[in-house]
Amino acid sequence: MTASPLVDARTLAAHLDDAAWVVVDCRFSLADPAAGRRDWAAGHIPGARYAHLDEDLSGPVRADSGRHPLPDPAAFAACLGRFGITPDSQVIAYDTAGGAMAAARLWWLLRWFGHARAAVLDGGLAAWLRAGLPLATDTPAPQPTVYPPTPDDHAWLPSACVPAALALGERLVDARAAARFRGEVEPIDPVAGHIPGAVNLPHDGNLDADGRFLPPERLRERFAAVLGGAAPATVIHSCGSGVTACHNLLAMEIAGLHGSRLYAGSWSEWVRDPARPVATGG
Repeated sequence: MTASPLVDARTLAAHLDDAAWVVVDCRFSLADPAAGRRDWAAGHIPGARYAHLDEDLSGPVRADSGRHPLPDPAAFAACLGRFGITPDSQVIAYDTAGGAMAAARLWWLLRWFGHARAAVLDGGLAAWLRAGLPLATDTPAPQPTVYPPTPDDHAWLPSACVPAALALGERLVDARAAARFRGEVEPIDPVAGHIPGAVNLPHDGNLDADGRFLPPERLRERFAAVLGGAAPATVIHSCGSGVTACHNLLAMEIAGLHGSRLYAGSWSEWVRDPARPVATGG
């Protein structure tokens, strides 16, 4: 078992026959929500279950919610049970090499449930393939379990609490691309810009050219540049819908900067209410 938030391909390969290790494929495309499941069916890490971002790692979209609201705790617990996960399982989530966004979302959801034995495959499926490791096309049939729903609602903020948190001096870090943060482009949501007071740290800067996370010391330097001395526990992560924000939250944990929180609704929920302020520019 490992409490580290990352695992390398060779370590995972050495544990594929370990019943206590559960692998979850989280590949997903916003442009084609069915693509991830097709890709999983065409070839996945042996034994990997498939978790769909919309169906398994998010709840139903509401009129007042963002695009990927948190799943209902009972529904998420039932998903873990279908995957054969218990509170003692070592869960490894993986995604494509260039982002690990949905994998980081599953990692965060498990941490939300107090599940410490959760990690992301560093470098994603590409790292697995570069290591010359095999893929499978079978459909795993895990023994179902009963996972208790045990969410820690101090790990995230609803929209109503964000203004007060900022007024108290907490730091909101937005993981979106710089042009979206500045409001120059907005390919998904109906309003462009960012929450006033937020700082921008695009999530893709957490990775090297091979799609692996930067070393902890490099990540500490990266976050120090925008945190301005703020304590990690006063940091709130945001993005478009609460998914890529988990990538920055994971990066902070890798860097040893523990205790930051997620603004689960993020920008897509913030702009549902036209009375909420919007900022543009740098």
